[in-house]
Amino acid sequence: MQQETAAGGRVQSVPWKYKTTELWRHESMERKNAWEKYPEGEKREAVYRFAEDYRRFISDCKTERECVTVLEAEAQKAGFVNLEEVIASGRTLQAGDKVYANNMGKGLALFVLGEKDLSCGMNILGAHIDSPRMDLKQDPLYEDTDFAMLDTHYYGGIKKYQWVTLPLALHGVIAKKDGTLVQVNVGDKPEDPVFGVTDLLVHLSAEQMEKKAAKVIEGENLDLLIGSIPLETEGEDDKKAAKEKVKANIMKILEKEYGIEEEDFLSAEIEVVPAGEARDYGFDRSMIMGYGHDDRVCAYPSFMAVLAMEKPELTSVCLLVDKEEVGSVGASGMQSRFFENTVAEVMNAAGTYSELALRRALKNSSVLSSDVSAAFDPNFPSVMTKRNAAYFGRGLVFNKYTGARGKSGSNDANAEYVGALRAIMDHNDVAFQTAELGKVDQGGGGTIAYILANYGMRVIDSGVAVLNMHAPWEIISKVDLYEAYRGYVAFLKEQA
Repeated sequence: MQQETAAGGRVQSVPWKYKTTELWRHESMERKNAWEKYPEGEKREAVYRFAEDYRRFISDCKTERECVTVLEAEAQKAGFVNLEEVIASGRTLQAGDKVYANNMGKGLALFVLGEKDLSCGMNILGAHIDSPRMDLKQDPLYEDTDFAMLDTHYYGGIKKYQWVTLPLALHGVIAKKDGTLVQVNVGDKPEDPVFGVTDLLVHLSAEQMEKKAAKVIEGENLDLLIGSIPLETEGEDDKKAAKEKVKANIMKILEKEYGIEEEDFLSAEIEVVPAGEARDYGFDRSMIMGYGHDDRVCAYPSFMAVLAMEKPELTSVCLLVDKEEVGSVGASGMQSRFFENTVAEVMNAAGTYSELALRRALKNSSVLSSDVSAAFDPNFPSVMTKRNAAYFGRGLVFNKYTGARGKSGSNDANAEYVGALRAIMDHNDVAFQTAELGKVDQGGGGTIAYILANYGMRVIDSGVAVLNMHAPWEIISKVDLYEAYRGYVAFLKEQA
């Protein structure tokens, strides 16, 4: 579908799959509000139903591990088989087969094998399921002035002052020396206690208020208050042993509830996240406020889109990864060889593997790097240009490039690929818009797009506009979420 040109740049032929007469034409560059496509009644109810399922998902899944656990179970219900089982059985994969691979409980890759050989390429939806948060340090528990505290280390790009005075929850796992894995999830059920980071009272904050926003709350001051009752001691030996009585009382509770000792924190991964469910936002309930929209608002419709595939022309893939918020590093991040190795295993199980075939499969693939975009905020109009901003209600957002300032660190999609995607979206009546990440010199950001592009794939960033991005509570539009799902389905069905 690439556009061929003669010397001098004149178009010789335009072999698009869809002729321009078949496309829904926009009267101007300004995009319509997608809610107009869904009048009150059955059509709008479809938007609300999808959004409600998503709202429940992000309310229950606040860590990458929780996302993988829930989505793996849903994939199995939909007929996906663990790739390890396929390899162990020696079964040969064929068109229409559905398999998945689990990466250390923190990532998933799901495949619906297409009619064409894998070496012809794949249609890939790639998103991340980690979100900005605070993590407990390895030696976190201490006592200070009759308070029991947990020492934290923030994860990803956050405004630290946003995380104080909020009700917070603890989610994660503790790996004991005997190999057992203890699940931790406290703070979200109505009967649970919550935790929090305290802040200085306004009456004594004259010096604090003079600091720059980046310094108002320091990283080492994001410690969690978790208790204040001292341990009751009986004998003289108990009194000597319990010098830090509040800390000792907390450990007594943790031993009773989870069967752990203090040293078990050394092999724990416990995340501090906002407590409470995602909620409908606005009188018209058109939006959702929740924790972790970045990037679960793209991961969820990507997952649902691949579940909707049945024997596609090209193999459909949903790739959900960890560690994007800290540079996609580590074994569970996009920079690892997990995806490449998994594709090799799928090809081998299909009887088509060779090193050259693998390279062709990767090079010939097309990708929507499903990640969020910064929504235009009328409270802060100065950081964006209105013609190149993403807006609530105008559908799926394509970012031809991200990066910072002079496009540093970006994947810049080529014009031919953008043109092909425009044709697919218009042919399927998907509301979409294009945007940049704010004004040129205001800052910037990145996604996993450039990593997949290293294989020679055609890649573009494509996702949902978000307000309050990276804050504890972010906001998205329900109709944008639904259009993202429809756009992802259209992408997987077509050959861009």
